[in-house]
Amino acid sequence: MKKTHLLLLVLALGFAYSCRENDEIADETSDQKEVHSKIVNVTHHDGRPFSTGTSSYAKFVAGPGGSVLMQGFYWDVPDGGNWWNTVKGKLTDWSNAGIGAVWLPPASKAQNGPYSMGYDPTDYYDFGNYNQNGTIETRFGSRAELEALITKAHAENMQVYADIVINHNSGGQSEYNPYVGSNTWTNFSAVASGKFPRSYNDFYKNAYGNNDEGSFGGFPDLCHANPYVQDWLWGRDDSVGKYYKNVMKFDGWRFDYVKGFGPWVVNSWNSNVGGFSVGELWDSNVNTLEWWANNANSSVFDFAAYYKMDEAFDNGNLNVLNDDMMWKRNPFKAVTFVANHDTDIIYNKMLAYAYILTHEGYPTIFYRDYEEWLNKERLNNLIWIHNNKATGTTSILYTDNDEYIARRNGYNGNPGLVVYINNSSSWQERWIQTNWASQQIKDFTGSSSWYPTTQSDKWVKIQCAPKSYSVWSLNQ
Repeated sequence: MKKTHLLLLVLALGFAYSCRENDEIADETSDQKEVHSKIVNVTHHDGRPFSTGTSSYAKFVAGPGGSVLMQGFYWDVPDGGNWWNTVKGKLTDWSNAGIGAVWLPPASKAQNGPYSMGYDPTDYYDFGNYNQNGTIETRFGSRAELEALITKAHAENMQVYADIVINHNSGGQSEYNPYVGSNTWTNFSAVASGKFPRSYNDFYKNAYGNNDEGSFGGFPDLCHANPYVQDWLWGRDDSVGKYYKNVMKFDGWRFDYVKGFGPWVVNSWNSNVGGFSVGELWDSNVNTLEWWANNANSSVFDFAAYYKMDEAFDNGNLNVLNDDMMWKRNPFKAVTFVANHDTDIIYNKMLAYAYILTHEGYPTIFYRDYEEWLNKERLNNLIWIHNNKATGTTSILYTDNDEYIARRNGYNGNPGLVVYINNSSSWQERWIQTNWASQQIKDFTGSSSWYPTTQSDKWVKIQCAPKSYSVWSLNQ
């Protein structure tokens, strides 16, 4: 038996012995599971929380652990023009639960009119106030209802993020395109708002080249290399970005399909417009995510963590949570999530939410998970834990196939926490090293009734229910 295992056994018998060695061991009772019990300090910074920045409109002040984002829609929400009112009616409860921002679907008029989810944009300035594409209102409602939603969110100290689709357009009229040698659907000269009229030279291929980084679904591919397009997207006082921010009063941006254009586009938007920014770069390669975030000067959705969580919680290998993820590379540019309107593959979602709401980055909650599918009380408990206890850098204390234990190391007087995730079918117990000497701790999920006191060397035994999680911090 290795020395560390013997020391853990001694601790379990109640002797106050300082375990300074944390060599990787193989637990003899674990049926030869791979075990990682060496403490790994994952992040190295001053401990400050994720920040979405300030807003001229939302007076939201994040808790010690930062903020939580709500994705305020799902694919094919009910049509009929009532979605803005539906979301508005939930804002007070969301704010009371500790949610600090809501991400809305693309708000402007799109080709499919009253049935569109907004990802086929025609007129960026038509928010449901022009008779265009067969409707006045969008699928979600009228401009007045959207503005009332945003006003209500700000009154509830929440920020509002717009979904920005600037890779492609749809709904233009046919015109002859000399660069193609045939007609293309690129004539947007008659958009009802009169703002940002476009023609074939504003789309690839054109005088600026044959293509950019990517096109989507055969839609006309907007040419960001054209100074006219740049001016209308972020340059002019009434550009799309500045209009959304200064007139519609959005606080930030979720950029759709950023694989379709260079990161300089988002960088230029952010430099000229400001506000919180996150890009949808659908890629599990953490190097690619980090490269894009740095060059775009933006946060990015942590698809690396998303796929690792699926592998960990649904395929019985929590050791993969030791692998690289964007939040480990740069927690201040990582937006974590469990599901969204495009992808929903994780089955053991509560374990995944326990993971993202106790770890670094900016956690996102999917509307249907919160409002329809999962236990709202448990999610609210995790949101409270995130905002009040999930502070400081991260250290992984222990993993095997079924168990994962990590420690948030605290910040600015806040004690941090220890999270224990157990994917096995029975209760588990572990001795772990905390940052707290001779202090009583408790499980803030209420799952465990233990109130253990840490030893003078900061070690303590904690437990976790089967297929569940516990979150430990000072009993104060």
